[in-house]
Amino acid sequence: MAILNPTFVTVDAILTTKGRQLLARNDGSFQITQFSLADDEIDYTLYNPYHPSGSAYYGEAIEAMPVVEAFPNDSQIMRYKLVTLPRGTSRLPVVNVGYNSITLRQGASLTITPQTLNYLGATSTFEANGYIVTVSDSRLLSSFAGTGITTTIPATGLNTTSGTVLSTSQVGTSFTITGTTINTLFGSSLTTLTTTLTVIGRDSGARITIPLNIQKVATV
Repeated sequence: MAILNPTFVTVDAILTTKGRQLLARNDGSFQITQFSLADDEIDYTLYNPYHPSGSAYYGEAIEAMPVVEAFPNDSQIMRYKLVTLPRGTSRLPVVNVGYNSITLRQGASLTITPQTLNYLGATSTFEANGYIVTVSDSRLLSSFAGTGITTTIPATGLNTTSGTVLSTSQVGTSFTITGTTINTLFGSSLTTLTTTLTVIGRDSGARITIPLNIQKVATV
């Protein structure tokens, strides 16, 4: 049980699964260089401009909402991140990778080159600082590389044999992924393995998440 003092702003911050993975390495790779803010727990439909007590109470219901406990599952929390855009922006930027979903056969490769729509006055543009692409389950790939951007952000290696699901990320303007060739991941009955691929613009903050499917190749 906990009691929150309404006179203070409470921030519940934890390490993500990836952050914990880097911290456990104890090799200096764990360096906090960026952070994100999100408003997942806010229901803006509760804003009431017709409150009988006046404008000071329009957001009363929102301000009284409980603080959501932080947890490291990025598919369930911080799905609606806050971004800072240039003054006068009339449309939110959107990341486009050219696919609504990606399906690869084992060992097959695909290169994607993200673009950002509705950003900096352009219909379509490439962001100067590139993109961060994250694959939620690195076991499904035998290789994953980003090119086009020189960065100090450490690239994370693939986890191709461990039974633990770990994400991996790359920074760049173009990304090449190759499906795993390890059949044991499919077990005895599965023919398709599914994870997600998330692309985030490093300048705009725009993001998109699409399914990534790896199909088993039948052996003769």
